[in-house]
Amino acid sequence: MRKAGLLITAALCVFVAAAPLVAHHAFSAEFDQSKPVKLAGEITKLEWTNPHAWLFIDVKTPDGKVTNWRFEMGAPNALLRAGWSRNDIKPGTAVTISGFMARAGGSVGNAFQVRLPDGRDLFAASSLKQAQ
Repeated sequence: MRKAGLLITAALCVFVAAAPLVAHHAFSAEFDQSKPVKLAGEITKLEWTNPHAWLFIDVKTPDGKVTNWRFEMGAPNALLRAGWSRNDIKPGTAVTISGFMARAGGSVGNAFQVRLPDGRDLFAASSLKQAQ
């Protein structure tokens, strides 16, 4: 009886530990590489979270309407290795983001590159495997 309980507990631990691996998605499952997007706007928020950081920007259209876009990026550790600093990404900073639209549409994308006001380009540690 005790062995059965230990086996069930061990199996449950393995299942729980593997769950995040199943939940992770490929780039092509959520984003469309055939729909590039390049938008300029002001940063409203950076969510520095795992497994993906999210950068939010307000984009103003020619008619004056403002839309808040959110862009998925790589994990915070990958962003740090790519040269990112929390000091570079503050609300109100004007940026230009190059990336790809979400398959579901809306104001969601996967960032590939973020251009800062000083002209620096930061790689967004995207999950897209570039073949160029």
